[in-house]
Amino acid sequence: MTATPRRSCTGRAARRPGSGAVQVRSGVPARSSVPVRSGARPAPSPLRGLVALSLLPLPLLLALPGALTGGGGGSRRWFGGGGRGENRRAEAQAARDAAANAFYELDTAQRDLRISVETISAVDDSPAGQRAVSDFAALGRRIDEASGTYIAAVDAVDLDRDELDGAAASRARRELDGAKDELKRVKADLDRFAESLAPLLGKAETQLARLAPAVERAKQSLLATTTVLDAVRAQGLRADELAARLAALAPELTRLNEGAARHGVAETIQRADRVRREAEALRAEAERLPERAGEIDRRLVSLRTRAEALTTRSAQVDPVLSELRRRFTAPCWQDLQHVPEEAAKHVAQAGTKLAEARQAREEQRWADATALLATVRALLDETDEAVSAAGDRLRQLNEVAKDPQREIERTRFAVRDAQRLAMTGRQTPDPRHARPLDDAVARLDRAVMALEGHHPDYWQFLRETEAVRGTAARVVEQIREERGGG
Repeated sequence: MTATPRRSCTGRAARRPGSGAVQVRSGVPARSSVPVRSGARPAPSPLRGLVALSLLPLPLLLALPGALTGGGGGSRRWFGGGGRGENRRAEAQAARDAAANAFYELDTAQRDLRISVETISAVDDSPAGQRAVSDFAALGRRIDEASGTYIAAVDAVDLDRDELDGAAASRARRELDGAKDELKRVKADLDRFAESLAPLLGKAETQLARLAPAVERAKQSLLATTTVLDAVRAQGLRADELAARLAALAPELTRLNEGAARHGVAETIQRADRVRREAEALRAEAERLPERAGEIDRRLVSLRTRAEALTTRSAQVDPVLSELRRRFTAPCWQDLQHVPEEAAKHVAQAGTKLAEARQAREEQRWADATALLATVRALLDETDEAVSAAGDRLRQLNEVAKDPQREIERTRFAVRDAQRLAMTGRQTPDPRHARPLDDAVARLDRAVMALEGHHPDYWQFLRETEAVRGTAARVVEQIREERGGG
């Protein structure tokens, strides 16, 4: 219930302060100080009464002592009478006006605050927002009680009644003053409550301010995506997958058009942001689609050329293996025996996958074409590595067989460099560093001694020297991490 004045059962209503309006009773025009009776003659004026009295004989005039003084049973004095009674009436009427002013101030504040609370409840469903709604309802009940007290006080006494006595006027003034004070107290509580809502209201208004722009951005993103898809299709690209994903956003657009009144402000903003992001992602993919098609075409050509080159290189593995068998011991080449067969198999598989990728490209199944091309590349990489391994093995074995000392010195340098770093700033090395380096030196010595045989295993020697250099590198890294952390 808002603090709106209502008519009482007697037909009187509170009047707005300062309006100057006279109360109306049950649709009857406002009455003057002298009551008008239906069908009666107008009351004679005081002047006519004096003229009539002057025509009476003197004895009769003496018999009417109250005629000129307003006594003798009259309820109102003719000449400026009233005294304290009229003062009490005026005080009561002033109290009525003050109470009416407090009433309308409270009513206006309640109406303004209701808009704020409705704004909060539309946006914020948190416990704080729900508490604001319940607290406002409780204040509304207090406002109803204070308003009821005020209206009852106004209806209790007709302060414009001719026969109003001083006691009734005083009682009315006290009741109206009490009603006014209660209205002001409730108004103060309402003002404090409004101040406490400022953070929630600010947050809600920010959300509302985001609503319309968020929805508009989502719609514009959908429109831009549709435009880009149309342009892509004009180039002969179907973009069926992207079109299906865009069509899936149609229900979301429908919910956006239904608005926040049905789905809530927060949910609508979240939906608008999600639709915008998805639409922008679709548009970006659509814009890249011509470039993606061109890239797939280039990769098809490149991988086909690479497969042809690997077919040629694979044929050269057999002569390399033949030389390895002829010049070096079996451990130097046994792990490469399978290379020619696997290279031929992988190249054949790559050719099959290339044909499938080309078919997917023609059908514009972009994801399938991309996945197939990745498979082709992996097969060719593995084949290239195996074919290269045979040639690299022969080169490394030739170098170490010709001059093993170069490999030995390279490895010893790595160990000595690690040892110098381990001794920097120390009288004795840290056992955590010294022990692996000592083991690496011993391992290198054993590898060098193994070369003194009749048919040395150069491949084993190369693997040992590589392992020794790896140990030295790990010790160096450990020392640098420890000193850097210190």
